[in-house]
Amino acid sequence: MRQYKYYEFVLVAFVAVLLCSNLIGPAKIAELELPLIGTVTFAAGVLFFPISYIFSDILTEVYGYGRDRRAVWAGFGALAFASFMAFTVVNLPAASFWVDKQAAVESVFGNTWRIVLASLIAFWSGSFINSFVLAKMKIWTQGKWLWTRTIGSTVVGEFVDSGLFYTIAFWGIMTTDQIITVALTQYVLKTSWEILATPLTYWVVARLKRAENEDYYDRNTNFTPFSLKV
Repeated sequence: MRQYKYYEFVLVAFVAVLLCSNLIGPAKIAELELPLIGTVTFAAGVLFFPISYIFSDILTEVYGYGRDRRAVWAGFGALAFASFMAFTVVNLPAASFWVDKQAAVESVFGNTWRIVLASLIAFWSGSFINSFVLAKMKIWTQGKWLWTRTIGSTVVGEFVDSGLFYTIAFWGIMTTDQIITVALTQYVLKTSWEILATPLTYWVVARLKRAENEDYYDRNTNFTPFSLKV
């Protein structure tokens, strides 16, 4: 197996962004007044979660689907453990001098099983679809027009991610119209991030390809998500 200089660093950055955006981001609901749009309400994590898709695009574009698949499984495992740890910490008996702080801990880390399940399923599905689309588009475009791949894969991946998360997490709690409205708002915000980050993505990809002497094409790749092979 070929060794790379920076692959592990990109993988760790991907997992770190994923964990922070899922653990810290949901702790606050933000509201902004935007020109022409008006008031937009969103979970603060939406500002940072799309960065994980940018890292996924970089991993697939430079190192190939197989190595991004490893990163996705690493992220999935990290999210699952963080969810288990949060559940354990929240449900441990609070010390007598900590009782008055217990409500705050529960409000930040006490996600319901539906939220956790929705988050894991949405991330797993959206990430693999994002990587698959980008890998296939790279072959179709013969490595040209990187922006079409990064944006196109994100459009598909984030659509699946947002649709699954809000449907699983809030079906029966919110009306169908409310779910669609919130999911579309988050989807537009996340996808807009990818478009705005395109120049940075170009720069990072170009630097990594030169440094690693790699520009992987997934021509003979087995795209099953249930593998760690590269």
